[in-house]
Amino acid sequence: MLALFYIFIAVAIGVSFWQITRIMNLRSVIATDKDNETQAKIGIGFLVFLYAMMIYCLIGMNVVMLPESASIEGEHDDNLFNITFWLIGVVQFAMQFLIFFFTYKYRGNKDKKALFYADSHKLELIWTVIPAITIVLLIGYGLWAWNNIMYVGDDENPIEIEVYSRQFDWQARYAGEDNQLGLGNVNFIKGINSMGVDMSDPSAQDDKKVTELVLPVGKKILFKFRSQDVLHSAYMPHFRAQMNCVPGMITQFAFTPKYTTADMRLNKEVIAKTDGINKIRKAKGEDPYEFDYLLLCNKICGASHYNMQMKITVVEQKEYDSWLSKQQTLAQVIK
Repeated sequence: MLALFYIFIAVAIGVSFWQITRIMNLRSVIATDKDNETQAKIGIGFLVFLYAMMIYCLIGMNVVMLPESASIEGEHDDNLFNITFWLIGVVQFAMQFLIFFFTYKYRGNKDKKALFYADSHKLELIWTVIPAITIVLLIGYGLWAWNNIMYVGDDENPIEIEVYSRQFDWQARYAGEDNQLGLGNVNFIKGINSMGVDMSDPSAQDDKKVTELVLPVGKKILFKFRSQDVLHSAYMPHFRAQMNCVPGMITQFAFTPKYTTADMRLNKEVIAKTDGINKIRKAKGEDPYEFDYLLLCNKICGASHYNMQMKITVVEQKEYDSWLSKQQTLAQVIK
């Protein structure tokens, strides 16, 4: 599929060079009605080819798309994407048809006289007002969705988790029974205290450092991000969540997991993608892949950027409570 795309690009570039050369060689020659007829038919042929490629990409490339959102808040992100995609798609299909149809209909002919059409205030008003209203509505929906993941009310009582980035790995700590994270600063980094937690802060005593993220389904999670060195970006694609980790400041977002990892593995799209990946891995003699949610870095932060992955497991509340109770507090670990 990717090879076909490259072939298409190569052909398009070749045709472009051929047309430019032809135009330069024939710039002193006036096109005849036969030339105009031929070019108009070629335009219609290209329109058919363009539509065929667009439909093929819509169907064939769908396999690389993410499955449905695994978070409740991410549903709005998917809605916004789908609305924008269909709006652009409909306009694209319609405009391409009009461009090539009128190119064919009004092809050069010595028996036809061109009509000069100065302007139309009505048309200009229509194609200015409609896109303006559409953009305002899309931006308004986007801002509402953004506020939904950025600002969390106290009444929601979210689970607070700090995600700490550094070259080239992720670390995390959960707020303890007080559900309040202790203060942190790079100046406190020493030995086992690799996240720079201020152990003199009472709220830090019951915090729990972990090596993977385990989240309860159906419960709002408030993530707070810090960076030790350079700009990183916490990216959780299946939850439609991403936030920059900026040295010297704390950023945040929140979402509510909608499906457990076990449930997502039964998703038809996930099964299809997993089967496709395992066919490739089998051909290479590699072990089979099993779907997991992941935290990735979406900024090229250095030579080993590719190593920045952390597994995310979404489980039922009872299993989450059992797992969290087994984790040691910072007071127990840092003596």
